Amino acid sequence: QVQLVESGGGLVQPGGSLRLSCAASGRNFIVNTMGWYRQAPGTQRELVAVSTSDGSTNYADSVQGRFTISRDTAKNTVYLQMNSLKPEDTAVYYCNADVTRRGTRANYWGQGTQVTVSS
Repeated sequence: QVQLVESGGGLVQPGGSLRLSCAASGRNFIVNTMGWYRQAPGTQRELVAVSTSDGSTNYADSVQGRFTISRDTAKNTVYLQMNSLKPEDTAVYYCNADVTRRGTRANYWGQGTQVTVSS
C-alpha cells in the first residue's frame, strides 16, 4: 500500500499564492507520474498539472502560467506552487500518484486539501 499525504491548502485572497505538497510513503514502490487534480462543488474532478518520471510536465489551460508543479524524487514528494489565484480556482485539490509496486502498476489518491480563493 502507498499513502499520499497532502498539505498546504487554505484560504487566500484573489491574487495571492499557496503551495501544496504531497508526499508518497510506503514500501517497495517506484513513483512514475505524480500530479494534482481538483474538484469544485457540482463539477467533475479535473487535471490541474502532472509531472512524469522523465521530468516532463503538463498543465490545464486554465492554470498555465500561474501554477508550477515540481518534484523531489528523492523524497517522493510533489509540489504545486499556485500564484495569481482566482476565485474559480476554489476547489478540493487531490494528489495522484501512478506507481509501480512489486512489478504491478497502481494508482493512488490523497485525501484532498481545500483551497478557497475569496476576499
